[in-house]
Amino acid sequence: MDLSGRTALLTGATGGLGRAIARSLSGRGATLLLSARKQEALEALAAALPGEHRVLPADLAAEGAAEQLAAAAAGAEILVANAGLPAAGRMEDFTPEQVKRALRVNLESPMLLAQALYPAMLERRSGHLVFISSLAGKAPAPRSSIYSATKFGLRGFALSLRTDLAPQGVGVSLVSPGFIREAGMFAESGASSPAGLGTATPEQVAEATVKAIEADKVEIAVAPAQQRFLAHFGLANPGVAVKVSSGSAGQKSAAEIADGHSKDKR
Repeated sequence: MDLSGRTALLTGATGGLGRAIARSLSGRGATLLLSARKQEALEALAAALPGEHRVLPADLAAEGAAEQLAAAAAGAEILVANAGLPAAGRMEDFTPEQVKRALRVNLESPMLLAQALYPAMLERRSGHLVFISSLAGKAPAPRSSIYSATKFGLRGFALSLRTDLAPQGVGVSLVSPGFIREAGMFAESGASSPAGLGTATPEQVAEATVKAIEADKVEIAVAPAQQRFLAHFGLANPGVAVKVSSGSAGQKSAAEIADGHSKDKR
């Protein structure tokens, strides 16, 4: 799908990954509908990008926000569902409301946005839905039960939805980052990446997003080879993955990430 002249809704636009994705999409000639919570930050981002873009402030943690955003973005030819909450930590450290917020932002909102936007794409027999997931949607990790649940769910939703829509001309793709430096949830935690696993960049996530749309890719993992291998191995061998992740090295890394996320983001 050629991005030039297309209208794309991008959620989580003002975060580090969102900004990188916005630059790549606008650089390909797309007109963006930029969404995040703060209008001032959205307007500054829109002004910094080539082309003319609209801002659609929305707090996707609020009930009904996804439906309202979809109505405001009616006619969008592309959806890039990037907004997300960290949701790292032990289950007992979350309130019921925090669990609901994580599910709403990370899983429910992408589903509702897709549900609202793709019927018009089907009528045109053209369009694309991209879901920014995570390698955490393939393999278990300590202190990640809620976050992993949202990403496992998002991956299953996207892959199954693709089987419904692809024959009718609408693409569905997953972009699944591993540890990303400089921006995103892992970088914001301040934790060190586990020894020997390496990191990728926000620009690589943005490049993968563009590639997913232009080449209609099913899924692109954005991570060094060793991370991709471990995630795929964990998907195929959950028993072994749980045992390895439960060891001291996995627990230490997970604790650093969970402790580094400010609780007001839940």
